[in-house]
Amino acid sequence: MENIALVVGATGITGSNLAEKLIAKGWTTFGLARNPRKDIENLQPVAADLLDLENLKIALKDISPTHIYITSWMRQDSEAENIRVNSLMVRNLLEALSSKNSVQHVALVTGLKHYLGPFEAYAKEGFLPETPLREEQPRLEIENFYYAQEDEVYAAAARDSFTWSIHRPHTVIGKAVGNLMNLGTTLAVYASICKETGKPFQWPGSAAQWNGLSDVTDARVLAEHLIWASTTEAARNEAFNVVNGDFFRWKWLWKKIAASFGIEAIGYDGTIHPLEEQMKNEAPVWKNIAVQYALEESDLNKLASPWHTDLDLGRPIEVMTDMSKSRKLGFPVFQRTEDSFYDLFEQLRMDRLIP
Repeated sequence: MENIALVVGATGITGSNLAEKLIAKGWTTFGLARNPRKDIENLQPVAADLLDLENLKIALKDISPTHIYITSWMRQDSEAENIRVNSLMVRNLLEALSSKNSVQHVALVTGLKHYLGPFEAYAKEGFLPETPLREEQPRLEIENFYYAQEDEVYAAAARDSFTWSIHRPHTVIGKAVGNLMNLGTTLAVYASICKETGKPFQWPGSAAQWNGLSDVTDARVLAEHLIWASTTEAARNEAFNVVNGDFFRWKWLWKKIAASFGIEAIGYDGTIHPLEEQMKNEAPVWKNIAVQYALEESDLNKLASPWHTDLDLGRPIEVMTDMSKSRKLGFPVFQRTEDSFYDLFEQLRMDRLIP
């Protein structure tokens, strides 16, 4: 039977990498977004509004996917609104396809806020989990839009008899423009500004993150994991952490990143220096850099997301993620984190997004 994938959020870091992997493996692949991208060869774009059920039904009327990959979300001003909007997106999507009886598997991408809490209580006292983070850890006793999205998947699976998988990556490292959460590209842009202006590459975060163990998720690893879980019988109806498979300390990696740009690294000095503060006046600087080097994107806000990078690097605990559940079930993919960053920087240079 032909595998037909619907990638929801195909313009983002996760969705675009996943679409490319699926197409390379011979899948018929549709990419759903409000403004679909057309630069991925053989990706069939679907323009739709996930908050409008009738619009979704019209957009999907000639598409009967066997596998759905939900990689999209919309940030709102409060967690209550995050819950309302993001659960509705999932509910509408699965309801729009329910009558087709074609869906075999739904994969939902969430993240470590499952364990660390939503934005309003992120990694705060009273919500600090034990690490390494493990899938069997219970939900926090606090509202969280990830939980609401999961519950929509579970309800639709019970109704329509498809299998599901939940994927909880750590910070995703990969190329995307206009993405809400993009630590790798944010650091590349910050380093490029430091190089051009002579400013030091100042560590922005906490002592715990500087000194503690951490891990990240390469977008390519996440894409492979999504495909693996959706096509492996033993992985059905399970939630999984997904990270590169190695650990690092930022006090080591920060110096490596600085060296790759040929700039001076300044480590933790007893004070948090948020990137949002450090970069708040850099839009004109970036515009000048973009003109000087003929870059493709001169709008700093479309490349960098310092607010999210500050959330990650400012956490008061070290955060590492257990991958043994996936390993035990046969997922073999490993990625060296240092190379994740180097590969991203090279891709950004090739695409003329950084000098």
